[in-house]
Amino acid sequence: MAQTRHPWRQRATVVLVVLVVAPILTVATLWGLTPSVANAKQLVSAHLSAHHSPELVVLPQPDRVAQALIATEDGRFYQTPGIDPLSTARAGLGALIHNGDTGAATLEQQLAKNLYIPQDDGLVAKARVAELALKLDASYSKNDVLRMYLAYVYFGHGYYGLPAAAQGYFGVTAAQLSWPQASMLAGLVQAPSAYDPIDHFSTGRLRQRHVLDRLVASHVLSAGQADAIFAAPLGLQ
Repeated sequence: MAQTRHPWRQRATVVLVVLVVAPILTVATLWGLTPSVANAKQLVSAHLSAHHSPELVVLPQPDRVAQALIATEDGRFYQTPGIDPLSTARAGLGALIHNGDTGAATLEQQLAKNLYIPQDDGLVAKARVAELALKLDASYSKNDVLRMYLAYVYFGHGYYGLPAAAQGYFGVTAAQLSWPQASMLAGLVQAPSAYDPIDHFSTGRLRQRHVLDRLVASHVLSAGQADAIFAAPLGLQ
C-alpha cells in the first residue's frame, strides 16, 4: 500500500526550521563573534560629550516620554529578550515573500545599531544588531536600556538626548515635560528632521496624534485623555 503524503507536514517542518531552528543556530554562532556590550554606557557618554549634551542620569518620574516611546516604537518591550520573535518571524516571511523587511526593530536593536553598527544596513549587519540587542538585554535592565536610548537618540533641531530636547524645544527639564510635550518628543525619534515641530509643525502634530493613538491602544491613556492632551498647548519655545 502506498504511503499517504502529507505536504502540509513538510511545509510545517520547513517553517519550523526557518522560524525557530535557524535563529537559534545563528545566535549560537554569532554570540562569540559580536563584541561585548560592556562599554555601552561609556559609548553613550562619549556621544553626548561630542554633542555637548547633558547626560540622562535617571528616568524622570512620571516617565511619560518612555511610556509614549514604548507604546509607539516597541509595544512588547518588557516582554521580549531584546528582539521580538513575532516581529522577527514576520520580517523573515516578509523578506521571503515580498523581498523586503517588514519587521519593526526593538528599542534594544535600535540602540545596538546606533552604538555599534550605525552605517551598515546589510543582512549581516542586521544579524549582528539582533545579536547585540540580545546582549544588551542580558547585560542591562530594561530601565538602563531606556536611559541609554533616551540619552543617545537624536530628537531633531540639533538636540541629542532627552534633556537637551526638553530644554531646547520647551525650556523645561525632562521631569517637567507635560503629556503634550512628551508625546511630541516620543514621535520625533522615528524621523527627527521630518517631524521637527519647529520647522515642520503640521507634520509633527500628525505624528503626535499617532503617538497618542498608540497610548490609547496600549491602555496608558483613555481616548478622552488623548483628545484633551492633543488639544492642550505645547509650549514650544
